[in-house]
Amino acid sequence: MRCPYCGHDETQVKDSRPAEDAAAIRRRRFCPSCGARFTTFERVQLREITIVKTDGRRVPFDRDKLARSIRIAMRKRPVDEDRIERIVNGIQRRLETEAEAEISSRRVGEIVMETLRSIDEIAYVRFASVYRNFTEAKDFQAFLGQMEKP
Repeated sequence: MRCPYCGHDETQVKDSRPAEDAAAIRRRRFCPSCGARFTTFERVQLREITIVKTDGRRVPFDRDKLARSIRIAMRKRPVDEDRIERIVNGIQRRLETEAEAEISSRRVGEIVMETLRSIDEIAYVRFASVYRNFTEAKDFQAFLGQMEKP
């Protein structure tokens, strides 16, 4: 692991334990070159996931992009950061355990919408408005009308 302060490549692990969410390992590190101490969080990845975009491009799964989009949808909602992290972990695990190594971006969007709908309807509508590319108020009305149906 590279030192974030001096760039030295060979840092030493001084302590290692599960992170609070149990989905990562928290490591305290020391750089013998500059003497800096820092923390890293390492996640176990079950397998590589490739996302197939609607235009056919294939890109590696980006956990940070998923987390960012969920945080935007959840902004100013009564959901704490730990809950958001658990949501992202759950979605990532679900994607990793799906049968295919390549997953369509549409499938990822549907999984996120399904998850958000069960947690916070406002976040669900926010995410859907971007995911489904709402352009007018009537798009919102039609979507909200569909939500009211059982």
